[in-house]
Amino acid sequence: MSDTVPFSISARAAARINEIIAAQPEPEGLALRVAVLAGGCNGFQYQFRLERDQAPDDVVIERDGAKVFVDTTSLDLLENAELEFVDKLMGAHFTVTNPNAASSCGCGTSFSLA
Repeated sequence: MSDTVPFSISARAAARINEIIAAQPEPEGLALRVAVLAGGCNGFQYQFRLERDQAPDDVVIERDGAKVFVDTTSLDLLENAELEFVDKLMGAHFTVTNPNAASSCGCGTSFSLA
């Protein structure tokens, strides 16, 4: 893989990751894991969770002090996508703007490929 990582983090998402980690009882070494799993109402779904352990095949993406772990299999499905944080009337949440997704569900955590 080249030095350019095909998955990015928006400034707003980075700021929110930093806030969430800072609020944890033991924030040292924590990162947000972004994974793509089989399932959901459209075939694939995004998973977001805090993790301390980096796997050997993880790619680490950093922005403004925020760290995200992505495994290489998920990274293939996240090519040219961006992690966003949205705060709307219906709630605040992480979402992925993914040009590879042919369709997605209303909740924004499930998608299908073309």
